[in-house]
Amino acid sequence: MTVVHEINTLVWLGELSRRYGRDITLGEVPEEVWDSLVLPGVDTVWLMGVWERSPAGLRIALQDEGLTASFRDALPDVTEADIAGSPYCVRNYVVDPVLGGPEGLAAARARLAARGMGLLLDYVPNHVAPDHPWLTERPDCMIRGSAEDLARDPGGFIETGGGICARGRDPYFPPWPDVVQLNAFSEELRTATVETLASIADQADGVRCDMAMLLMNDVFGKTWGDRAGTAPAEDFWPYVIPRVRERHPGFLFVAEAYWDLEGALQKQGFDHCYDKRLYDRLLHQDADSVRAHLGADLTYQHGLVRFLENHDEPRVAAVVPGDRERAAAVAVATLPGATLWHEGQFEGRKVRPPVFLSRRPQETVDEPLRAFYGRLLTAAVVVRRGEWRLVTPVGWPDNDTHRRLLAWTWTRTDARHLVVVNDSDGPAQARLPLPWDDLRGRPHRLTDLLDGAVYDRDGDELNDSGLFVSLPAWGCHVLEW
Repeated sequence: MTVVHEINTLVWLGELSRRYGRDITLGEVPEEVWDSLVLPGVDTVWLMGVWERSPAGLRIALQDEGLTASFRDALPDVTEADIAGSPYCVRNYVVDPVLGGPEGLAAARARLAARGMGLLLDYVPNHVAPDHPWLTERPDCMIRGSAEDLARDPGGFIETGGGICARGRDPYFPPWPDVVQLNAFSEELRTATVETLASIADQADGVRCDMAMLLMNDVFGKTWGDRAGTAPAEDFWPYVIPRVRERHPGFLFVAEAYWDLEGALQKQGFDHCYDKRLYDRLLHQDADSVRAHLGADLTYQHGLVRFLENHDEPRVAAVVPGDRERAAAVAVATLPGATLWHEGQFEGRKVRPPVFLSRRPQETVDEPLRAFYGRLLTAAVVVRRGEWRLVTPVGWPDNDTHRRLLAWTWTRTDARHLVVVNDSDGPAQARLPLPWDDLRGRPHRLTDLLDGAVYDRDGDELNDSGLFVSLPAWGCHVLEW
């Protein structure tokens, strides 16, 4: 199962340059740094933000008081030199020369491959920068506007070298000021998207598609109406993905997806889609809501990406610090599907720098948290194999705290594991009915892979009554049979 480690490429290389006292690009990263990315279970590194950023988009961003305020909040001593522009305002799908250009990326991919890891890159299907070549070379790719549109709605339209175009948007928020909207119904765009993704597939092993659901026919039609023209008979992604895979059969497609459209995007060809519902339920809701979510079809769950933070979300250590973060991390690490870890998460960073910045503030490493994640990642490699099954905790009349517990098993021929998470701020007890029918008649030893604790239990009791567990607030077990 895919495990992704996201790295903010520009910030990372800047910190390496300061550490080594020389400019370091992707082609010059020291071998020991690549070695440090070899984490237990991680098989894919997402180098976020490698493409050429837009000077035109940067000029627009610097005029946005809300954005510049967010830069100061994250980095109080920010200077204009620290503001590089958004990696999602793409000037061209060519690796930025500042990062080492295409040759540097090729070297980085080779270094990762030598360590058994693949490379994931970004693609932004919904919009491009106002100085992207397509505005003049492929104007039919855009949602066009008129002088009247611009005069009536200057926040929704922009005048570029390619004429007046709509600014990029999703249907629930104001337009993004620094990008131009692509037309998902345009045959020209679909052709251009296939060409671009095939080019990315020449340079990487997979792609993370930004806001992938915005290109779906029904979503796009509701967002843009008559401006988009007539919807094609075939949806956007079923047109694009198979044509890319004709040239690159094993290329991985990951979708940033919201609004409960993950299942639809899986059916349209994506290998994995963000599991934002699990994120929200683990961080803001209770165990019952998480358990209901985990009752979904297992094929669907295998196509999800479990995460606690990424470059769009607050740092989890700032939102739910301490034992609650650990409990959520145990869940994310041991569920079926793909897993996404964010660089800095293991060290307990609390500041999420806006993606426009090339520098972030220094923060003290939380060494106990880093040690915990080291144990957890190692345990997850052992646990997440075989058949996964959700376990329903059982309580008794005068104690309903069993509802606070989440539990599941992983079973294969040569190993069995049980994960239990107290997803609450109070103690919880329960009996856990186990899915194994050969427990009777012998003792069983359970070892917790997180802390080494050992528990000896009678097989008859396990078979008849289930395993008794008692956990403090946010407590966890990862038990090896």
